[in-house]
Amino acid sequence: MTDKPVALVTGAAKRIGAAIAQALHASGYNIVIHYGTSEQDALSLAEKLNAQRPDSAVTVQGDLRNHNDIQHLAKAAQDAWQRLDVLVNNASSFYPTPVGEITLDDWASLVGSNVQGPLFLSQALAPSLKQSGGCIVNMVDMHIARPLMQHSVYCLAKNGLASVTKSLATELAPEIRVNGIGPGAILWPERELSDSDKQQMLQSIPLNRLGTPEDIAQTALFLINAPYITGQILFVDGGRSIYTHASA
Repeated sequence: MTDKPVALVTGAAKRIGAAIAQALHASGYNIVIHYGTSEQDALSLAEKLNAQRPDSAVTVQGDLRNHNDIQHLAKAAQDAWQRLDVLVNNASSFYPTPVGEITLDDWASLVGSNVQGPLFLSQALAPSLKQSGGCIVNMVDMHIARPLMQHSVYCLAKNGLASVTKSLATELAPEIRVNGIGPGAILWPERELSDSDKQQMLQSIPLNRLGTPEDIAQTALFLINAPYITGQILFVDGGRSIYTHASA
């Protein structure tokens, strides 16, 4: 047992998830770092956090498309310090699925990681979160407002997560608050982009720059610390979702 609040961040080994984990840790949280395949990144982050404050971070592996893995993750997160205060559903698969090439494997991967995992993990952890008066933050996407070309399954999944966010906010109230974040262009995709593609992207953003993982992390902290906000999805996209003259 610990007197520190505890947060589980899925997909926390790198990129946005790691930034959220580090921001929560800096705010006094103990962190359960979930990862899928990025074991070394997860272990390195845990080592870094534990060097800052001993026994303040643990890692748990799991495939959020697998129901048994979800149950294992939920149990490990609750057992780590016998409490849970925050769940951040950040883990996500993201890749194009052009119509005519969509497979059942694409469906299982994108819907599984973006909707199924967050829903069943939230369900499994709801008793602990109710006990602590905790909250859930779901990582949605600004493309629920502006569909992304050739990403129909991904956009469907994120719209599903947006619906789950609002439904859970109603069903789990008043003990648990549930909100979402809709990131825009925060980091360049891990796949290579040409200079012209990057320039086109920047021209679609009124603030004319990418966001940073820290922008998302600070938004997560805001929602976690906002006791009268629930059922909301806050876009953090530099205005891209409302810029009607931009290309997708």
